[in-house]
Amino acid sequence: MAQDAIVADKLAYWFGDLVAVDHISFSVAKGEILGFLGPNGAGKTTTVKMLTGQLKPKDGKAILLGMDVPENIEHVQSEIGVCFEDTNLYQRMSAVENLNLFARLFNVKSFDAYALLKRVGLAEREKDRVENYSKGMKQRLMVARSLVSQPQILFLDEPTTGLDPTSSEAIRNIILEERKRGATIFLTTHDMMEADKLSDRVAFMNQGKIVALDKPLNLKQKYGKRALKARVSGKSGTLESREIVLDTPQTPGDLQNLFEKENVVTIHSEEATLEDIFIKITGRGLTE
Repeated sequence: MAQDAIVADKLAYWFGDLVAVDHISFSVAKGEILGFLGPNGAGKTTTVKMLTGQLKPKDGKAILLGMDVPENIEHVQSEIGVCFEDTNLYQRMSAVENLNLFARLFNVKSFDAYALLKRVGLAEREKDRVENYSKGMKQRLMVARSLVSQPQILFLDEPTTGLDPTSSEAIRNIILEERKRGATIFLTTHDMMEADKLSDRVAFMNQGKIVALDKPLNLKQKYGKRALKARVSGKSGTLESREIVLDTPQTPGDLQNLFEKENVVTIHSEEATLEDIFIKITGRGLTE
């Protein structure tokens, strides 16, 4: 059996009396994308900081590529790429200069900054100072910087938050390309739609604990419901909504009645979203 890329074994961290991460355990296979989901304050960022060596666990173990993180911090950090939500680029330097500096710090030989910038859609602005970049451009440069050393594991913290659709799609494509290359992706986000599109599995984090971990489809089948949503023309000519829950004994009769007794204008299928499921499991929304 292939070795897991990431293992959290009863991982815990607290700030005084506040338990931020409460003895969580999970693993991520090599080449897998794990969506790590939850609202602000759930413990996601603290977990990432322990896994990447920025915080030493108060209890439990963080293991990357078979190595205990605190005991092998330099080796571990040479094998990972990290992209945080808050940019920490050198603003007065150009994009090329930022990437070349990072390549030197990681002792990356024969590095082609222009090719990497072209990949993230910044090739035509490679010599501009970063201080003149838009938020989306800075975020794409942050993603490019995390790829400089061709890491085995990528930690991406809210990589598309607040970005325009074009920038968001560019980053999503890069994530999928990296998985195809063989990298393991640890995607921290509160954007359930994005996680659903990208993740092989998702973990729900709430109040320091993992409350669910499975494939998105499995979670939808276990906790959600499938339904048909119809818009029908009412007596006054206004559009009215109808919903028929699928997979019940009443479904065939309800469908027959809908088309026999109503003037159906549109109809489409609908399944539970990860947001719906998170609320059902935790009793709270992602913005609470």
